Amino acid sequence: MQLTDIRIYPLKSAAGLPADRVRVEPWGLDGDRRWAVIGEDGENLWLGEYPRMVTVTARNLDDGGLSLTAPGMPGLTVPPAAGDTVPVGFSGLDRAVSADPAAGDWFTRLLGVPARLVWLDDPRRRSIDPAHGGLPGEIVSFAWDAPLLLTTRASLRLLNDWIAEGAVERGEEVPEPLPMARFRPNVVIDGDEPYREDEWKEVRIGEVEFRVSEICDRCAVTTIDPDTALKGKEPIRTLARHRRWDGKTWFGIRLVPRAPGVVAVGDPVTALP
Repeated sequence: MQLTDIRIYPLKSAAGLPADRVRVEPWGLDGDRRWAVIGEDGENLWLGEYPRMVTVTARNLDDGGLSLTAPGMPGLTVPPAAGDTVPVGFSGLDRAVSADPAAGDWFTRLLGVPARLVWLDDPRRRSIDPAHGGLPGEIVSFAWDAPLLLTTRASLRLLNDWIAEGAVERGEEVPEPLPMARFRPNVVIDGDEPYREDEWKEVRIGEVEFRVSEICDRCAVTTIDPDTALKGKEPIRTLARHRRWDGKTWFGIRLVPRAPGVVAVGDPVTALP
């Protein structure tokens, strides 16, 4: 097996950026999900409720700031966050650093609701929820439930085959295959059988070993087209037919690094006993 893609999401719920090589920290990939957008109550304004978030491209700047672009919006350079801490509604975290108010105005205009940009100054302050496989001492950025998400090309190929078969059965036009971007992974691998990753307990990517904390349950985010921000029925409709148990649908696995290191596209991937 081989690592074929790496994706970093500087801003939670925004578009992912490809990388060839990246450092793995205890809380996730370097530069991944240290920024998030919250509402007046401190709760995350997430992609499932605000699909326009996927049209945002956020890039980490060398000085610690953030560059923001989105269709129909002026570009914005956000300076390093240096405001007061404000309450946030993330599990395992009660406060984050408020960013420049201009960024809040930008997102308020984009989303149509009062918004504020916040920065996680120290990811060591946020623990992984034990309900999602977190163990004592394990930490995470603004990612939902684990530092990294891994998906496989073999599993996506089979899922797209199932989607096509379902369309034929219903007498519908066969849709274009779904891109992996729908699932917002950090690392994508190829070279194994579909859904074999469900059985893994640990995996090594290049020099870095990971613990599999849980299989990833999927939500409405996967139904949002990353190019148009429009919602559809797939892949949840087909996952519900082929990959449903415990009242949820499943695709991909969540990973916790055993120790820091570096991963790169082309690295060998080995499931560990």
